[in-house]
Amino acid sequence: MLLSITTLALAACNSPASADKPAPLAVPSGAATAIFAGGCFWCTESDFEKLPGVISAESGYTAGQTINPTYEQVSAGGTGHTEAVRVVYDPAKVSYPQLLDYFWHTIDPTVKDRQFCDSGTQYRSGIYFQNEAERKAAEESRNALLKEGKVKQVYTEIQMAKVFYPAEEYHQDYSKKNPVRYAYYRRGCGRDARLAQIWGSK
Repeated sequence: MLLSITTLALAACNSPASADKPAPLAVPSGAATAIFAGGCFWCTESDFEKLPGVISAESGYTAGQTINPTYEQVSAGGTGHTEAVRVVYDPAKVSYPQLLDYFWHTIDPTVKDRQFCDSGTQYRSGIYFQNEAERKAAEESRNALLKEGKVKQVYTEIQMAKVFYPAEEYHQDYSKKNPVRYAYYRRGCGRDARLAQIWGSK
């Protein structure tokens, strides 16, 4: 029984979903947004929602050429999109450089076109800047990461943000709506074990 549940959970991030898509999350006055890709968006969304100063996080697709893609299209790997998260945050409580530092420690930047147990360009990691200040901060954070020496190579792309398309409702807040399946998926994918291996206890 445990094996079947684990198998189901591991396949979960590749499961088909309803075509229903929510409206983009509202951005309160004074808030800012940032876009990151860290593999399966369930995990990236859940991680960012734990960070003080983050108001909300929304799963979606970005950095590709297909307009308003579906999950099935992105999963097939031909859209150019990657699973990503749009973070809405209060810059008075958490800065963009702090978001960058937090992001690095939630991913494995040493691998290309995959994250943990998920492989393909749709799972590549990325930082998608929206202005020159963000570009500079992202590149400085990458350089600082390499200087720190815990990783020898960084494959995480740093690119100008394109349109962010919210994912289907099924994927939003997945860790909250399906906590057991999410926990099995995350554990079975080896995400936290690999993060501890790279970053230690931070």
